[in-house]
Amino acid sequence: MKYLILLLTMTLTVGCSMRDIVTADSPTEQQFDLNDNDKDGVIVARERCLDTVIGAGIDNYGCPTISEINERQELEILFENDSDHINTRFYQQIEEVADLMKLYPNTVVTIEGHCSKTGTYEHNLTLSQARADNVVNVLVDTFNIDRSRLTAIGYSYDQPIDLSGTPEANEANRRVIAEVTGDDQRTDMKWHIYTVDQ
Repeated sequence: MKYLILLLTMTLTVGCSMRDIVTADSPTEQQFDLNDNDKDGVIVARERCLDTVIGAGIDNYGCPTISEINERQELEILFENDSDHINTRFYQQIEEVADLMKLYPNTVVTIEGHCSKTGTYEHNLTLSQARADNVVNVLVDTFNIDRSRLTAIGYSYDQPIDLSGTPEANEANRRVIAEVTGDDQRTDMKWHIYTVDQ
């Protein structure tokens, strides 16, 4: 057993002493570009999408993650009973729709007008159409949105959100909805610790 251990030790010693030694006298040539020119966290060697928007959510190849635009937003515009008048205090909500349309110029918007179930169907159909038309007019006249990108539809009381028949339900059913659709796409943005400072 002693001879076996001695033989194994000699073999390892001789084997280790015969290793080739590599010196680092000359610089090693880098085969891949390890820079991150667009600062998205993906090196150039793997990058498939150059010039990614800073802060965009990306995949493993540096390409931004994209979402189709298809939003349905209920505007909290309160209408008086049997009225299509929009108080200017609600213009800020309409401006948010206008800002989205300006940001994505290929989008179109359908404005839906709705009524409570008081009065005749025909009267409420006319009233709900007038409410939708007035929102469109504010988008065009106040926020300079091209009328060709806007559609107004009145639904009378066909699509209530509260069927209880209470005064609160009637108020909730007198509403306007903006549906934004289009072939524009938006880049999903990721939040990071510095977002609040930008």
